[in-house]
Amino acid sequence: MNIYDTIGTSYVRTRRPDPRIAAQIHAALGDAADVVNVGAGSGSYEPPRTVLAIEPSQVMIDQRPPDAAPAVRAVAERLPLRDGAADAVMALLTVHHWTDPEAGIAELRRVARRRIVVLTWDQEVFRERFWLVRDYLPEAAAFDDDRAMKLDHLAELLGGARQEPVPIPHDCTDGFGAAYWRRPEAYLDPGVRAGISMLAQTGDAALAPGLAALEADLNTGRWHDRYADLPALDSIDVGYRLLVAEL
Repeated sequence: MNIYDTIGTSYVRTRRPDPRIAAQIHAALGDAADVVNVGAGSGSYEPPRTVLAIEPSQVMIDQRPPDAAPAVRAVAERLPLRDGAADAVMALLTVHHWTDPEAGIAELRRVARRRIVVLTWDQEVFRERFWLVRDYLPEAAAFDDDRAMKLDHLAELLGGARQEPVPIPHDCTDGFGAAYWRRPEAYLDPGVRAGISMLAQTGDAALAPGLAALEADLNTGRWHDRYADLPALDSIDVGYRLLVAEL
């Protein structure tokens, strides 16, 4: 069973595409005539020129909008596509879920004619800059230590890629890991945590002490004193990166 068959049942409620992040992704895709989305989930950030989505979880496929691109149930490591099938291939916040990332990246290179766009994150920067995992939930960060690929290695596998920081707006509508950096109460909501794979897969039992400490700090005002600089910021960089490879 794919992990998203379990944690993805309510995904679309908290994981709505953010228009600012969408604009950056679409700009990176450039003038590609057709796009394949690998690890597509429910279809977030797919441009209208998307011709096919690849997704291993039927639960996620079932949540795709009726007008979304057709989806095929398959894995990144074995794409059911011919060589050079599309101008561009994108893979957004998905590489860390692949059982064999090296094989998956090789498949992206095989299928793309001109460009590959990958959204991922720098785990060391994320650990250092994001208050939630640094100060309250180090268990969640530890869960990602093994599966988060180092960016230089990923860029090398892509055959060379430029790296673009992806700043996270304070009112980000896509509820991934750091989306609520200025809305800390959200992390106490089980529904929100269910849409964040690092929290959902770590599990509430392991997170309970840190969540209790966060709730206490919010109730006493200590959180707001501790992070008094955050309300003045419109966005932050906590390590999310867009890798763009020109083939």
